[in-house]
Amino acid sequence: MNQVMAICMSEKKGTAKQMVQEATLIENFGIKGDAHAGKWHRQVSLLALEKIEDFNLKGANVDFGAFGENLVVSGIKLNELPVGQKIQVGETLLEVTQIGKECHTRCAIYYRVGQCIMPKNGIFTRVLKGGNIKVGDSVVLIEE
Repeated sequence: MNQVMAICMSEKKGTAKQMVQEATLIENFGIKGDAHAGKWHRQVSLLALEKIEDFNLKGANVDFGAFGENLVVSGIKLNELPVGQKIQVGETLLEVTQIGKECHTRCAIYYRVGQCIMPKNGIFTRVLKGGNIKVGDSVVLIEE
């Protein structure tokens, strides 16, 4: 089953996010209380559990949130989704706006971990429908 394995937030950009059990997503804004929330195209970031596990097999031993991701999701190859793909997370609805990102500077995450997997494997979304989410919620790709 595709599901939310972790929800992570931080008050400051460029820092590792801390895990929480639940969060509120605000339409066209992002996760309430998260530094990356705002009226732009990268409101909520997602990373596949499997990519984090692969990275940890190489000796990284990172916790969820270490790459600045908001949601850790199992069972979906996120980096293969097209821009525009809609994703239902619990009662909320997200839309993929960007696959990967260019890291212009080496942030605290890079120095702690040694590299970042977000440039190739992270995805970014905007919130189409807000609501509450929690760890264990189902994640469904919406076919149009």
